[in-house]
Amino acid sequence: MKRAFVNGYILDGTKGMTAREGMALLTDGARIEKLVPAGTDLAGYEQVDLRGGYLMPGLINLHVHLPSSGKPKKKQSDPKRAVKLVTSSPLFMKVGEKICAGAALTQLMSGVTTLRTMGGVEDLDTRIRDRIERGSLRGPRILAGNMAVSVEGGHMAGSLAHTAHTPEEAAAYVKLIAQNKPDVIKLMITGGVLDATVQGEPGVLKMPPEMVKAACDPAHALGLPVAAHVESPEGVKVALQNGVDTIEHGARPDEEILRLFRERGASLVATLSPALPYALFDRSESHVSELEQYNGKVVFEGIVACAKACLEAGVRVGLGTDTGCPYITHYDMWRELHYFHKLCGGSNSFALHTATAVNAAIAGIGDKVGTLEEGKGTDLIVTKKNPLEDLTALRQVELVVTRGELVREPRVKKMENVEKALDRYL
Repeated sequence: MKRAFVNGYILDGTKGMTAREGMALLTDGARIEKLVPAGTDLAGYEQVDLRGGYLMPGLINLHVHLPSSGKPKKKQSDPKRAVKLVTSSPLFMKVGEKICAGAALTQLMSGVTTLRTMGGVEDLDTRIRDRIERGSLRGPRILAGNMAVSVEGGHMAGSLAHTAHTPEEAAAYVKLIAQNKPDVIKLMITGGVLDATVQGEPGVLKMPPEMVKAACDPAHALGLPVAAHVESPEGVKVALQNGVDTIEHGARPDEEILRLFRERGASLVATLSPALPYALFDRSESHVSELEQYNGKVVFEGIVACAKACLEAGVRVGLGTDTGCPYITHYDMWRELHYFHKLCGGSNSFALHTATAVNAAIAGIGDKVGTLEEGKGTDLIVTKKNPLEDLTALRQVELVVTRGELVREPRVKKMENVEKALDRYL
């Protein structure tokens, strides 16, 4: 269907964007035709009245785990046990698929029109992606990773990641994952906050360099980029030296790390949201140990420092929420933009540009989405207020368009306790 979006302001997603008035956006199904001045003859177009709202590209979330909701718990759950249950029968797998599909829909209804999965249950990510692409399921564009590759005692090993014991096994798991035609391969190179045993040493290197290379080489041979969970400087160096394309999370960098980023043409995907509750919440609320809180601060400060240094060094920095971690929901991508602006510097405009155009480029789909340009996909959102003035305008979107399908007044069910806890840090 040909549509004309009229009577609003245009935020095109480009660097330094401003709110442009007196323009209409013309679309033809899933493709943007062009921007035209208000008053242009719109015969043949269904007119969508924006009522003074702000039209922009849909947000892109580069780091999502669909199986988890982000609901905080007083006691840490056992992810291995949960995944074992889900995969124990076709019926439970159907339930798991429904849960993950619901999470993807929540992302869409909150303004995320593209997401990238960074560790999931078997092949559920690609199953859901394919159903959405066939039109049998409503949801965002999905760049699917399916299960990751980890090591014995490594991050998510035995739950959302295969456990490799040798470089040969790591390469074999990459080829196994590739059989379901994912869009990206995920490696778990370091540990994190929850598995750290020493104060001040989260993100201990778990995957040796030769195994990282053994995984990256077949992935690249198959045309698949490699993303890696990394939360220590040593881990970042090993990842970049051995072929990783995107560092997920990050750590306090030195000049060698910044040089490696530039030489490899690699990008950082900063995930500011998940470490914040560990670092800043009172332990009576976060239900973490003193050790976990201390190490949470180390990780949080390391991610912020890495993002700021990369920006200054001209390294591309993208954004993702790591949705599924405690207090990190499937509807709060807007908070990641706010934290990025507040903690890493840059304008509201730059934060929105990062979550749209830059994220699209990092994901390898900058030719398809991310800006409002002729020929790109009709992935759009509308807010009542101007996010360039206040990013909390993204908290509630008024309209979502995905591949040309229009959803008016999208709504999501929110966790009031999570909202209240996180709003203290706006």
